Order: sequence, then C-alpha cells, then structure tokens
Amino acid sequence: MTGGKRAGDRAKAKFRPALLLIAAGGTVSIVAWGYLVVAAIDFGATARHDGKASAWAFMAVASLGAMLCLFLTFMLAIRLSRALGMSSHHHEPRPKRDPATPKGGKRAAR
Repeated sequence: MTGGKRAGDRAKAKFRPALLLIAAGGTVSIVAWGYLVVAAIDFGATARHDGKASAWAFMAVASLGAMLCLFLTFMLAIRLSRALGMSSHHHEPRPKRDPATPKGGKRAAR
C-alpha cells in the first residue's frame, strides 16, 4: 500500500482498562438516573393521591439522587471524551493587559 504525502505511521489502538471503567461507570450512572426518575415520579404520584409525608420525602430523595446521577454521567462523559482525544482540556490563557493602554478600549480613549 502506497502512502500519500500526508501518510504517516498510525498509532495502534491499545486496550486501556481505565477507559472501560469510565464507560462502565457512565452506563451504570445513566441507568441509575433512569431508575431514580421513575421512582421519583411514582413517589410523587403516591404522595399527591394519598398525602403521605413519607412519600414526599422519598420523592425528594429520589429527585436529588437523580440529579446527582445525571451530573456524574456528564462528568464521566467529559472525562471519557478527553481521554479519547475528542475534546481538549487545555485552554489558552488570556494575554496580559499592557498597563500603558487606557482602560475601557477605544471608546474610553476618545
């Protein structure tokens, strides 16, 4: 196989257990989120119809757990995308402002 002018050696894909662990954690957390959402809806319906205070408390706990699971899922998805090279976590710092220039830009300089 001949290579073009931009052809280069490609790095072989290696099995990385850390990525598998992150992906498994994300899968578990999204499944837990779904379960907690369904539980919160069920507890809310029970609390509304029966008026039990314990159902309201369970609904609040299930809602809080669902929020935390979704947050964890997003954090793991970001970590996985960075590990796969799909996004970068390095940002260019803003350049330092020259103290000689007036504050406020062009309008303030007039």
